[in-house]
Amino acid sequence: MTPRALRAARVQRVARSLLIASRPVSWINTAYPFAAAYLLTTRQVDLTLIVGTLFFLVPYNLAMYGINDVFDYESDIRNPRKGGAHGAVLEPALHPTTFWAAGLLSLPFVAYLVLVGTPVSWLVLALSLFFVVAYSAPPLRLKEVPFADSATSSIHFFSPAVYGLVLAGATWTWQLAAIVGAFALWGIASHAFGAVQDVAADRAAGIASIATARGARWTVWFALGCYAAAGLAMLFTTWPGPLAALVALLYIGNVWPYRDVDDATATRATAGWGRFLWINQIAGFAVTVLLIWYAIATA
Repeated sequence: MTPRALRAARVQRVARSLLIASRPVSWINTAYPFAAAYLLTTRQVDLTLIVGTLFFLVPYNLAMYGINDVFDYESDIRNPRKGGAHGAVLEPALHPTTFWAAGLLSLPFVAYLVLVGTPVSWLVLALSLFFVVAYSAPPLRLKEVPFADSATSSIHFFSPAVYGLVLAGATWTWQLAAIVGAFALWGIASHAFGAVQDVAADRAAGIASIATARGARWTVWFALGCYAAAGLAMLFTTWPGPLAALVALLYIGNVWPYRDVDDATATRATAGWGRFLWINQIAGFAVTVLLIWYAIATA
């Protein structure tokens, strides 16, 4: 191969690794909350909606998951599920590139959002990005602080919605707070269940988590409880919001078969995590229908 062809092939390999690291199957989980919150508040499609949605679609996820894959390398090389939809195994040579790519790709979007925002929206965005880094990177590395790991992971997903609401100037009500609370509980439950399958790999790498601290079985039951609480919270929202409580049953049904796993059989939960990634798409469709219903009813 010519030097030019070799460079092109290397660029393709790097781009593919970064793409896998950003978890494309999960992009919608952060872009959608922002877009829905902003659009339902402003009731208009504008440049800020487009820029914010694109930011939370790709750059945000590359930063969140890419930084995680860099600092989780020692665990990931021992984890057979890594290397696809569950995340990349980023070879050490790609670690600096990952940092640069995440930072440079995010910079123009963040600059625009700061320009059009307010001090309160700056604070929410800053906190969201702070937890993206603090979750994986030393010295805080909150993903190794049991319970803080699940709480911080949840912030990654509900903070874009909070940011969209603040940026759009939403009026806060207790019903709106209940929706955000339900979303936060969903995030906590999802992280906790996701940690179950990695108990062996995390312990081998010396990485702490809610699952390594409390055990696989306890953590599965904790996830079930949080999903149930999320569903209950939605019962207190404005109609048709209470119907979203039914969505929680999808997640409970997915986790329920693993309620008896122990640390030795925790890898069984990987199958449930694989289904979780697609249940999110079904749940997203159901929530979209409810949001359209709400938008029409309140037009």
